[in-house]
Amino acid sequence: MRIYPCFLFFVVFFCTAENSIAQSTDLARLEYTYFPQTDSDNSFRRFKSFVNFPIALGSEGSYLVPGIEYENVNFKYEDASPFSGMDELDRFQSFSASLGYTFPMNNDWRFAATLGGMLASNFEEGKVIKDDLLYTGSVFFIKDRAGEGEADKPWRLILGLHYSTTSGFPFPLPVINYYREFSPQWSFSAGVPKSNLKYSFNEKHHLQAFATLDGFFANLQKNRSMPLSGEVAENISMTIVLGGLGYEYNFTKHLVYYLYAGHTLMNDIRLRDHNRDDVYVINEVNTFYCRSGLKFKI
Repeated sequence: MRIYPCFLFFVVFFCTAENSIAQSTDLARLEYTYFPQTDSDNSFRRFKSFVNFPIALGSEGSYLVPGIEYENVNFKYEDASPFSGMDELDRFQSFSASLGYTFPMNNDWRFAATLGGMLASNFEEGKVIKDDLLYTGSVFFIKDRAGEGEADKPWRLILGLHYSTTSGFPFPLPVINYYREFSPQWSFSAGVPKSNLKYSFNEKHHLQAFATLDGFFANLQKNRSMPLSGEVAENISMTIVLGGLGYEYNFTKHLVYYLYAGHTLMNDIRLRDHNRDDVYVINEVNTFYCRSGLKFKI
């Protein structure tokens, strides 16, 4: 198995559970992603949506947060391959459900935890099978001084652990993110899955430079065998590191349109076996990337 820095495996969690109560204040999102493959006729298109339902509990500041997410990936593969059936691997879907719980602690700290399940597959057999089911779980501690009037220069620190059956590691991985406003117009966020430097022209128009992770993971219900090596591909994964510019327009305080465009710094699309070892590299040439959508936030 190829060894990446551990943070690269966070991409699966944050792309399938980006609505985590510890990582995002978004309650709902509709999003479309597109990027072609350089020196190839391949292309990747993804539609994603999610909704969170915060439910206030008896204790002040405590919430139960159930959420659902749907993702539809159209991967157009036109390159030559060593085995047949690649043209049938063009449609992947995932259906996710999560349950989060959060409550305030002393000294502006907050605890949050999530449990989730996901069905991610090409569903070519027309039904759900055992290998389509994946699990995630996370715990976070959040130090939040980002509320209005809470600090001259608001900031937020997130520390946590995340476990996913898609990562290939049999243990939880660390999560860290730090956000700070250092002037009325400027703020930055450093960590995984996204780091950015943001400038606000006014209450409606915002521009940012960013570096982030993206990707997806799905089961292949009908395994593909390599004719020469005899290796068997059982799932597909994509891991992307990219940088670029983003623009946000606030229709209201809570409804936001966004557009992010940039170029990938690492573009890793592979077929893998049941041990997450590489079987076939589909594409790793860096290329243009674009993502746009609407979000409703707290």
